[in-house]
Amino acid sequence: MEQVVSSLIDSLSAGATFLYPTDTIWGIGCDATNPDAVEKIYALKQRDHSKSMLVLCADVDMVERFVSPVSDGVRSLLLDGGRPTTVILPAVHRLLAPNLLAADGTIGVRIPRMDFCLSLLQAFGRPIVSTSANLSGQPSPACFADISAQLMQSVDCCVPARFEEHKGGASSRIVKLQADGSLAVIRP
Repeated sequence: MEQVVSSLIDSLSAGATFLYPTDTIWGIGCDATNPDAVEKIYALKQRDHSKSMLVLCADVDMVERFVSPVSDGVRSLLLDGGRPTTVILPAVHRLLAPNLLAADGTIGVRIPRMDFCLSLLQAFGRPIVSTSANLSGQPSPACFADISAQLMQSVDCCVPARFEEHKGGASSRIVKLQADGSLAVIRP
């Protein structure tokens, strides 16, 4: 795994896009602080810019350094081991690529529960974009075999399928932090 992670860090630092397994489904990723790399993902997916993407962070410390401070309630959601949960937060630090943020200045954030993703995030030291590895409007790939050949040929690199750990390909729960501090469930 170390060799793959090391190679990916070099590619990510150079603005590459890549296919990779997450704790939910297969995703397309890039350096979340690189606007040009983010733009490449929008083009690859044929995705409208009004549909923002989320980022993966290694831990709560990374969320607080790159996105915003988190309350105890948000911390619990991000670290809850029961189900992968994406929390939509205001991006107050403005360290992420501007074209990654929603129109209201928010971004979805998740801390994955998967050895490969955590190793990559810890070694890279910055958030990574995570969006489903499909063309906009198409079904999300539950496993490597479900990724279209067109998409595989469009990205700069691909993590070997042997790192696939998840089963079932279920999307994460999505919760949004409201202006008043309450939490609203967007996708159960």
